[in-house]
Amino acid sequence: MTDKVRLFTLYERFWHWSQAVLIFGLLYTGLALHGTHRLIGYGTALEMHILLAWSLIGLWAFTIFWHLVTGEWRQYVPTHRGLLAIVGYYAYGIFSGEPKPFVSTAAAKHNPLQRLAYLGFKAAIAPALWISGLLLLFFATWKTTVLGDWLPLAWVAWTHVAATFALMVFAIGHICMAATTGDPWYAYLKAMVTGYKDTRGSTSDPGQGAGEAGS
Repeated sequence: MTDKVRLFTLYERFWHWSQAVLIFGLLYTGLALHGTHRLIGYGTALEMHILLAWSLIGLWAFTIFWHLVTGEWRQYVPTHRGLLAIVGYYAYGIFSGEPKPFVSTAAAKHNPLQRLAYLGFKAAIAPALWISGLLLLFFATWKTTVLGDWLPLAWVAWTHVAATFALMVFAIGHICMAATTGDPWYAYLKAMVTGYKDTRGSTSDPGQGAGEAGS
């Protein structure tokens, strides 16, 4: 019998796919500004990059509000419970056909390793991108202030570039894991489209995951 659990609400799916489109659009235009490709002109790339950035800021601002109101922020609280089991599964268990040591529930959608990855994105990569990006955008405003005396523009620019490539690594890893660790391979993609995930082959106790999420 197939056991399915509803993991993602309509808004979560909208947020995920809208964020994906905006992020890849920012990467495309950002790499054009960096000179990595010349598929679009610099002026067009700059205008699109700014528009996409403000759109993503607006999306993130509302999503943060949504997480706080609904309590879904708990999904990203890191936990050490089951972390070694998940690491072992991805390191060798998945290649030997071992059952998954974690089952996703509506109360605990992400395994401990995913929580750490998302925390790294939200606590390091995203702030570095936005702070450096806004400083670049409003350079004319702060360059003549005290901030401009001790913060070279080159440092801001290199921070933005470094955070961009960190985002690319995160995105590639996210896509690869989603496309290769599902059973079948498209399981995670399907869950993010339909909202439901097949929980077959998992041996962990759903109640344990729920307890972690609420702790």
